[in-house]
Amino acid sequence: MKNNKSYFKYAALTIILFMVVILPIIYFLGMLRQSDDLRFNNFTYFLGDNDSIEDTLLPDDFSSTAIGGMDLGVIDKDLFVKIDLKDFSDLKKDSVYVLEISNPSFRVVELFRFDTQGKLVSQEMAGIVEGNQTLINPNPYFNIDLGSDLSSSMVLRVESKVPLKFEAFLYPYSSFFQNYSLRLIIVSAYFGIMVALFLYNLILYFSVKDRVYLFYCFYILFIALAQLSISGHSFFLLQENVFLYEISIIGFTALSSIFVIPFIQLFLKTDVYVPKYEKYLFLIPLSYVITLVLRLMGMIEISYSMMDLNGLILSICFFTIGIIAAKRGFRSAYFFLLAWSFLLIGLVVYILHNLMIINLGSYANAPLLAGTAIEALLLSFALADKINILKKEKEVEQMDKLEAVKENERLIKEQNVYLEEMVKSRTEELELTLKNLQNTQTQLVNQEKMASLGQLTAGIAHEINNPINFVSSNISPLKRDLKDILELMDVYREKGKMEFTEETKEEIEEMEEDIEFEYVLEEVEQLLNGMEDGARRTVEIVRGLKLFSRVDEQDVKEVDLREGLDSTLILLNSTINGRIKLNKNYEEVPMVECLAGKINQVFMNIISNAIHALLDHPIEDREPELTINTFLKDGMVMIQIKDNGIGMPDHVKEKIFDPFFTTKAVGKGTGLGLSIVYTIIIENHKGTLKVDSEENVGTVFQIGLPINQKNRT
Repeated sequence: MKNNKSYFKYAALTIILFMVVILPIIYFLGMLRQSDDLRFNNFTYFLGDNDSIEDTLLPDDFSSTAIGGMDLGVIDKDLFVKIDLKDFSDLKKDSVYVLEISNPSFRVVELFRFDTQGKLVSQEMAGIVEGNQTLINPNPYFNIDLGSDLSSSMVLRVESKVPLKFEAFLYPYSSFFQNYSLRLIIVSAYFGIMVALFLYNLILYFSVKDRVYLFYCFYILFIALAQLSISGHSFFLLQENVFLYEISIIGFTALSSIFVIPFIQLFLKTDVYVPKYEKYLFLIPLSYVITLVLRLMGMIEISYSMMDLNGLILSICFFTIGIIAAKRGFRSAYFFLLAWSFLLIGLVVYILHNLMIINLGSYANAPLLAGTAIEALLLSFALADKINILKKEKEVEQMDKLEAVKENERLIKEQNVYLEEMVKSRTEELELTLKNLQNTQTQLVNQEKMASLGQLTAGIAHEINNPINFVSSNISPLKRDLKDILELMDVYREKGKMEFTEETKEEIEEMEEDIEFEYVLEEVEQLLNGMEDGARRTVEIVRGLKLFSRVDEQDVKEVDLREGLDSTLILLNSTINGRIKLNKNYEEVPMVECLAGKINQVFMNIISNAIHALLDHPIEDREPELTINTFLKDGMVMIQIKDNGIGMPDHVKEKIFDPFFTTKAVGKGTGLGLSIVYTIIIENHKGTLKVDSEENVGTVFQIGLPINQKNRT
């Protein structure tokens, strides 16, 4: 029901506007279209230069004909056109007539009169360059004398820089002045309406601070100036500057398009109703600007053709947007469609006159003036109505804000209760976190103690290195000396059998039996071998401790990573030996510049984790296996440590490098080992660290270290 009322209101407004604006225009046009104005229908012409008129007429020169009016487009030469007063049979010899050319844009219009013998007797000039007219009339006009000694044929020379299109009319002198006065009244009323609307909407802009009014102000101002340029009256507003006037039609139209696009975007809310095509609307003023540039460059015909095409595209786009917005119930779209309908009606009538389908005489632009005036009025009504819409929207907005305030009060009360519960919950969580931090602190202190113990162990290894070397180096000479002594004893025993008495031999044999001489020899050999093996093992352990700790190597230096891996395996040998199958696949790799102690710490953490994964979570019918590979890839030394343990799920693998994250039982891990590994490899050495793991298959850690640390980025 509400929509029906809106339709009735718009229909009533249309009828009122039709009666107030259209009917008076029709009346004026009817008054102006009297039988006194006579239009020339037959034209003969040719194109030439300024010297083409001789003292006598040359009928053969006028070889081309036109009916009703001239329409030649843009031409480079002057037009010479002949008209004849014999086209009108009821001219009064004692009356004064006025010849008017219906195009205000011609630079020069020159009238040549001849006597009955065809000899040139008079020459008058009009136009925007050479005009000497007494009236402020845009169209060129000439007073015509019907003397008996003058030929009825007249020749017009037209010089123009715009499309050459016009009609020629003959008026009785009184009728010409009447038409001139009425046309001036229409143009003055039109311009007054447009200026009033400009000022009215400008005041609204300063009142409501809405940009749509500002854009609309300048749109109607420049569209009004464009209409005045079409009628020729802007020539006088532009201080009779020929160049400015000739480009004013395209110039004012281009300026109006620059303001009409943002006006339409705001007025019809294109960002809401046609968001996909809104950004393309700016191509329209861009095309008008290009048209103006072409006109300034002298490409007149192309510029006028583009202006007509731009007008067609603009009309189609605006009508389409208006229809879409109206279908969606947007109230202002109805005003817009109604306004543009009147504008298009005036435009259609103007085009029909240009096509010579209808004849409006020298008032061809009157429907266009009426259309633009009605459009401006309707859009002004719509903008005024928008104030009411904004007022209602503001009232609704205030009510919504009031409801929102009440809702906020209710939510604040609920939030307070919720926040109190959250504070209590967070307090409990913080207490638990504090307790965990205290436990972590204790673990870190223990870890620091273990690190200090490692330093102490490295120191002890360094201190016992010399005595162990002494023992291990003396075992071989001792064995050699004992061997020599035993060989000497064998010689004594052989000689004793020949030299000693039987009694002495028996005593010696009893003594050998008492001390179990043969067993003693075997035991001595076994003890020496055991001492040698123990010393060798002790030397390896001490060497492994020194290589692992690297206490004396805190700077970056070249290191054989395989030695670091071997020293780590020596320290872990008691855990690995006999329980885990160890595979070492060392390819030849270059020395690497690194912090040796920190890299050994990386090896220790990763290999220890692999050993724990294999031994703490054994898989039935699978032999624990640890594989270590070294190789060169893409200029980096790669170390691959692989186990065939239980592996890790994805959610665990994503967190293994986070500090304090561990999967071990409480008290068995700090969760810092792999975090330290990440820091050493990525941050300290600018290397790479990759982890691949699959449940019940195993885990692979792949470390990449650059060969030269000085070249790292």
